[in-house]
Amino acid sequence: MTFGEVMKSSASDNWATPVNVFKALDQEFHFETDVCADASNTKCANYFTEEMDGLKQDWRGVCWMNPPYGRHIGKWVQKAYESAKGGAVVVCLLPARTDTRWWRDYCMKAGEIRLISGRLKFGDAENAAPFPSAVVIFGVPFTPRLTYVSFEEDA
Repeated sequence: MTFGEVMKSSASDNWATPVNVFKALDQEFHFETDVCADASNTKCANYFTEEMDGLKQDWRGVCWMNPPYGRHIGKWVQKAYESAKGGAVVVCLLPARTDTRWWRDYCMKAGEIRLISGRLKFGDAENAAPFPSAVVIFGVPFTPRLTYVSFEEDA
């Protein structure tokens, strides 16, 4: 099944973070906790599994979040926003769904939004995602800004 076929189905809403994206952001932020992961896809030594329910955990320090992209994504983005108000830095890889309530209510209050040039290829998918992506950063201590970034090898 291709990425597009799965994204249009309810088969899965979990997609592995592209390694090049995580490496570039980890070099910048030095992540401490992956807030929605499992042992097979975590990017950090500390992580919250589905069984632990990351939404019920206390997010502290510098957190990485590539949440499930299903109907509950808004709860994850809200948690990132609220955790940042409590002192955490939360860097999120999200679909750039600017027409949604969760984007308007939380992402637009982020310290920084980086719109990703092109479409990302997640995990072992044959094709790139059928939607644009963004890196949304909550808890950064500077003036809100919007930029474009590229994680392409040739860029």
